[in-house]
Amino acid sequence: MLRTQRQKDNVLDSFIYVVLTVIMLSMLYPFYYVLIASFNKGSDSLLGGVYFWPRSVTLENYKTFLSDPSWYNAFLVTIARTVSGTMLGVLLTCLVGYALSHRNLVLSKLYFTIIIFAMYFSGGLIPYYVVLRSVGLLNSFGVYIIPTMLSTFFLLIAISFFREIPPELKESAHMDGAGELVIFTRIILPVSTPLLATMALFLGVGQWNAWLDSAYFVQSEGLRTLTYRMMEVINKSNSPMDAIAAANSSSAGVTSYSLQVTAMVVSIAPIVCVYPFLQKYFVQGIMLGSVKG
Repeated sequence: MLRTQRQKDNVLDSFIYVVLTVIMLSMLYPFYYVLIASFNKGSDSLLGGVYFWPRSVTLENYKTFLSDPSWYNAFLVTIARTVSGTMLGVLLTCLVGYALSHRNLVLSKLYFTIIIFAMYFSGGLIPYYVVLRSVGLLNSFGVYIIPTMLSTFFLLIAISFFREIPPELKESAHMDGAGELVIFTRIILPVSTPLLATMALFLGVGQWNAWLDSAYFVQSEGLRTLTYRMMEVINKSNSPMDAIAAANSSSAGVTSYSLQVTAMVVSIAPIVCVYPFLQKYFVQGIMLGSVKG
């Protein structure tokens, strides 16, 4: 009886492993296909039949991508907004969260009501545009950074996280004459690594992938982001005849589609490289901030 049950369990486990393997491959293959397409000659990719490895290996796609000033500038703008936006977003959100984590804070209920209301409701695109214009953020690099410096979602998580830190740490620091800023920078932040890593991961990915603000609030070509350039390529390559015409007119075989997949690889690579260093804090940071409010 026990042997029969073990055989049934082994069959079930094998079936589960097969299903999970199929799901994993179906999820990973699109990324793999984009990678091999970026190393394949663009005009050759239009002929089809490239599934598992490049048929006509070339680096012309990457050479064209890196030599194009518009792509190169967009890549730098995206890096600048991601680094600065993530750092300032984490810093300001933690500062506000630490202040609101004090249970004896005056008017704390009013502050939380405003935060919750702002989290679930917005004035809409047109009022948002008017506000940005009134403060002079339109068509400037600041439109990428300033409106996103405070995340209401992570603000609530930060408040819960800071409230779980033993108050004895702050009390002993107060007895030694430390001020709130010293306590925040030398005591609170060092023990908040899971929270900081989780916030940095989410805010960084959000900044890296954002393109709507570049489309709606920026007119200068020098401020366009990488994701916006990718959307331009996608919109221009909707017609197969246009893609074939571009391939025939290119001596190197670089097409709008090959540039598109190359831009995808370049845009995904930094996130893939950074994520393994932060993923170990991911679940821990979310759970610690959501245990209690």
